[in-house]
Amino acid sequence: MNINVTKPFLPPVEEYLERVRGIWDRAWLTNNGPLVHELELQLRKKLQLDNLLYTSNGTIALQIAIKALRLKGEVITTPFSYVATTSSIVWEACEPVMVDIEPEGLLIDPKRIEEAITPATTGIVATHVFGNPCDVEAISKIAREHKLAVIYDAAHAFGARVHGRSVFAYGDIATASFHATKLFHTVEGGAVISSSDELIDRMALLRNFGHATATHIADVGINGKNSEFHAAMGLCNLPYVEEIISARGNAVRRYDANLAGLPLQRQRLTEGCEPNHAYYPVIFESEEILLKVVTELNRHGIMPRRYFYPSLNTLPYIHRKFDVPVSESVARRVLCLPLWASISKEEIDMISTVVCDAMST
Repeated sequence: MNINVTKPFLPPVEEYLERVRGIWDRAWLTNNGPLVHELELQLRKKLQLDNLLYTSNGTIALQIAIKALRLKGEVITTPFSYVATTSSIVWEACEPVMVDIEPEGLLIDPKRIEEAITPATTGIVATHVFGNPCDVEAISKIAREHKLAVIYDAAHAFGARVHGRSVFAYGDIATASFHATKLFHTVEGGAVISSSDELIDRMALLRNFGHATATHIADVGINGKNSEFHAAMGLCNLPYVEEIISARGNAVRRYDANLAGLPLQRQRLTEGCEPNHAYYPVIFESEEILLKVVTELNRHGIMPRRYFYPSLNTLPYIHRKFDVPVSESVARRVLCLPLWASISKEEIDMISTVVCDAMST
């Protein structure tokens, strides 16, 4: 049996079935049912947020956010993220302008943002990479000075905090992913978060085909809703979030101890960050060493992930050339090792041993 890069947390099946029985009794399966509303309420309460709308996935959340802010023209973004960050910008008929990341935190470099602003720039889409928060204060200052909207792709960032607040509390809009690979999941799902009531009202319309009422279509919209079955999974998983983050933190510390002394770079955490231990990325000295380690891990049935790879400026539908040497270099050398809440000490030790052995031969 393979050891994959992650394994979804699942609550006791009896807890989920109890929620499902209620869905059966009500026969209300989708269209913003009572469990969707309950999940939104519980998430706002747990994360201390003003507003949150549950969506069908994190990509739709990004697309709704771009549409709600009426972005057009150029949108400054990072080349070091999952493809959905870029594809959402392109899908919404905007032009991604990629600026490089800083080499230690792996986050979009605020200095590069400022240098890339032109009269055609309308917004910034930045990613909290592996749950590590961007320099939200520097980005906010730039956005205010240049009258730009800010969206944070916070797909990895559930439970992470910076300056004492949820990372979801920053930006004009933050978007979340609740995909099964995330530490908090609803099987498939996502969210849009904003402190602006006006933006939330607009995104509520966009999420539901533009319906203001059953008979009044107030705006162009999309089907971004989610089902009662997905919300039920989220409600069952939510009480375990602290336990999940704690367990993942213990796993990270064991990896750190096992791999200490190897020529590996670890991501530097942002000052003031309380991490969620979403991933365990390591950066090798060269792609050649990375490929050697991956081959050896695979030979032992261990399946890490080259994440994020490739650097997004190399996508076939990105026709402009961008000077992003740090992103291109890191993308070739970064590898996420297996990590989940219930990973055993023995599994971590086995993975660590294979990495050590591969790097020493």
